[in-house]
Amino acid sequence: KLPVLFLCENNLYAMGTALRLSESVTDVFKKGPAYGIESAAVDGMDVLAVSDAATKAVTHVREGRPYLLECRTYRFRAHSMFDAELYRSKDEVAEWKKRDPITLFFDSMKSEGVLADDDLAGVEAEVAKEVDEAVAFAEAGTWEPVSDLTRFVYSEAKAS
Repeated sequence: KLPVLFLCENNLYAMGTALRLSESVTDVFKKGPAYGIESAAVDGMDVLAVSDAATKAVTHVREGRPYLLECRTYRFRAHSMFDAELYRSKDEVAEWKKRDPITLFFDSMKSEGVLADDDLAGVEAEVAKEVDEAVAFAEAGTWEPVSDLTRFVYSEAKAS
């Protein structure tokens, strides 16, 4: 009964196992009602559909009730740098890449006359600059002391 939004990014795989091979119910949102949680699924490859679904979910949560939102999407890259991706075909990945949400969204904005190719180039340049600055900031930072690795894991020791 907490006002919390549970968002599941369902990319069809649990690391390297297809959900269809490990779950009897692959529609994750259908699990919410078993816990008394209203839920819904949305095409996670559609930027505007996700925005609409998230707005509805947040409104529900702000009314003081939990909500489960399943965003059905796809992971284009390997799960990790050690993942040989032997569990899916290159054709499968290529098919999903045709539905790249960023590309589809920009194409939609261009067809509606909201954005031009120059606008896209400008956005990409801004994003690249922001990422470069974030990487430089992170690399310039200092490491946390090893003695802090377990700090706040359970609680701070109380002074006597």
